[in-house]
Amino acid sequence: MSTRSLPFDEARIREITREYPTPFHLYDEAGMRANARRLNAAFAWNEGFREYYAVKAAPNPHLIRLLHEEGFGCDCSSMAELVLCERLGIVGEQIMFTSNNTKGSEYRKARELGAIINLDDITHLPFLAETAGLPDLLCFRYNPGPLRAGNAIIGNPEEAKYGLTREQLFEAYQQAQQQGVSRFGLHTMVASNELNPDFFVETAQMLFQLAIDLQNSTGIRLEFVNLGGGIGIPYRPEQEPVDLERVAEGVRQRYADMIVPAGLEPLRVLMENGRCITGPYGYLITEAIHHKQIYRNYVGVDACMSNLMRPGMYGAYHHITVLGKEQAEATSTVDVVGSLCENNDKFAIQRTLPEIETGDLLVIHDAGAHGHSMGFQYNGKLRSAELLLKEDGSVQQIRRAETLDDYFATLEFPAPVAEPAEK
Repeated sequence: MSTRSLPFDEARIREITREYPTPFHLYDEAGMRANARRLNAAFAWNEGFREYYAVKAAPNPHLIRLLHEEGFGCDCSSMAELVLCERLGIVGEQIMFTSNNTKGSEYRKARELGAIINLDDITHLPFLAETAGLPDLLCFRYNPGPLRAGNAIIGNPEEAKYGLTREQLFEAYQQAQQQGVSRFGLHTMVASNELNPDFFVETAQMLFQLAIDLQNSTGIRLEFVNLGGGIGIPYRPEQEPVDLERVAEGVRQRYADMIVPAGLEPLRVLMENGRCITGPYGYLITEAIHHKQIYRNYVGVDACMSNLMRPGMYGAYHHITVLGKEQAEATSTVDVVGSLCENNDKFAIQRTLPEIETGDLLVIHDAGAHGHSMGFQYNGKLRSAELLLKEDGSVQQIRRAETLDDYFATLEFPAPVAEPAEK
């Protein structure tokens, strides 16, 4: 059986479950901090480098604060994400606001906070000017269309709803400059969960060339390029993680070969990863509660798709460890399922695992990004608690589990139906 390392053992998790019942999400603080420092060190050659953590991946204030302490900014795409940052005291150019089909109220909030606004369409320029006013600094999102391939998750750029064409991009910069904008950035996002490190170097090369072309054709000089996110993680044990140092060195070489000779230095390099920052350091802990044998063998757990949507939504693989049986032989082929009234409520399909008994604790790996944040309440399922395994080994609840009162809180109940009078 393939194994994955864990920052805890069965005894520690059983101790935690005495206070916090399963299912719950557990995050490893030490792992996240070490990973953040590694990324910052890899890009230390670029003065002004900043990772803007994609808040949508894990919008918990404790996690955002932890990463902010490591020098990260925040990539936001909604009102709630902006307000989350505001309540943490993260404001100004520590926020990159990238959204699409954006409401005027959201642009106004971004302007109020002094966030860097990254426009997704050329028509958003007059819309922003009318609804919130134009800032001094403005960024545009580039969609290369058929000039660049995407990947299976994000799709081909020419089929994506995001960004401006090259022609629109150059026109938008000129329009913005004519309307008083004096500082500029450039952004793109063309892949998600990509494991090929060269992909991100090629993205940097594409943006560096655009920066050169923009300077030559319009005289506009960029302050930064945002390479986007999309660095993947090895969900499967046989996969290799992206070599962050290789990515950073490849970008550095392109910078030296292109930006420096063009006289465009200094040019800040930014990123907005989410998955690779917290994904490997989050775990969904769940208990086996039922077994069923019909045409297949099923193990039912007390978590469900509302706790982790990716397997049911995408058919995504998430590794599973049966605590206490890490070295046991995998002799049982099962579907690991939740209790939703949906047949895609499965964490694993025909997965070979050690024999699972009722009461065993299962760890579903790599649930630290796009896990709890994608939760929902279909079937009246309640979203689980989030816990932080701190560097000193203690555990802190950073989000309590939902209750039925939470679920019913927004409903307006009519008066109870009166019992019919007896005749």
